[in-house]
Amino acid sequence: MNIVSLFAGCGGLDLGFEKAGFNVVWANEYDKSIHKTYRLNHPDTTLNTSDIRTLSGLDIPDCDGIIGGPPCQAWSEGGKRLGIEDSRGQLFFDYIRIVKDKRPKFFVIENVQGILEGKHKDSLNCFIRLLKEAGYRISYELLNAADYKIPQDRFRVFFIGIRNDLKNKFQFPDAVNETPITLRQAIGDIIEEPRYYKDEPVLETNSQRANHDTYIGPYDSRYMARNRVRTWNETSFTIQAQARNAPQHPQAPKMTHISANQCIFACGFEHLYRRLSVRECARIQTFPDKFVFKYSNTIVR
Repeated sequence: MNIVSLFAGCGGLDLGFEKAGFNVVWANEYDKSIHKTYRLNHPDTTLNTSDIRTLSGLDIPDCDGIIGGPPCQAWSEGGKRLGIEDSRGQLFFDYIRIVKDKRPKFFVIENVQGILEGKHKDSLNCFIRLLKEAGYRISYELLNAADYKIPQDRFRVFFIGIRNDLKNKFQFPDAVNETPITLRQAIGDIIEEPRYYKDEPVLETNSQRANHDTYIGPYDSRYMARNRVRTWNETSFTIQAQARNAPQHPQAPKMTHISANQCIFACGFEHLYRRLSVRECARIQTFPDKFVFKYSNTIVR
């Protein structure tokens, strides 16, 4: 089946569909900082770099399915949670518009769990109503990646739409009843010292391990408000978009609780604390090591 990917990012969702046997023929991503990474890792996919708001169905090839995650910042607990009052939240309507234009057999939408909050109930109901009016049966569910052999706690909502004229039915998979994948299993073999960066340009080559680069900028009060360390025998915290918010490497002990909103690095072990590198974060998200990220600094999301 041929797939179109919207809000493609670096193509992580696309990679999963490719591994499942789908053919991602066309993708749209407006953020120019991601284009080199996408093209390098998806050489057979046509990458369109236009603002999605300027596209119509005529600009997009016919396809069997549409996949993608409209920007999550408007719904994320880490943001202002303005929903459709945020211009990024309104891009959800562009995803729906393109689904209506192209009429694929199915679609998949992924977003953060914040979209299920009570304050966004009207927006959520509006999205679902519009998708149903477009001719689709809708199922959605909140899933934790850790329940499906992914080494991080990552809660995301998945919306699945099947076109009404098709008899196919979708059922969300049950959690895998196995021991969770740990950080030791995920990144324990990465023993090389990372390259440390703050504001300076990132060296293009890394002879030891691609993207084993760690951001060493300052920690803000929000970061230090709670423990950021998971042990080797646990799954990771959620890998976030910004390098400054990356979890700490499991070589360090858990942070010491000082007050309700303050933690510190354990006394005498300060030298063990560092953020996870780009490659370690990629491993935790199950990107293969051959998937190389292109960037000029470690701060770019």
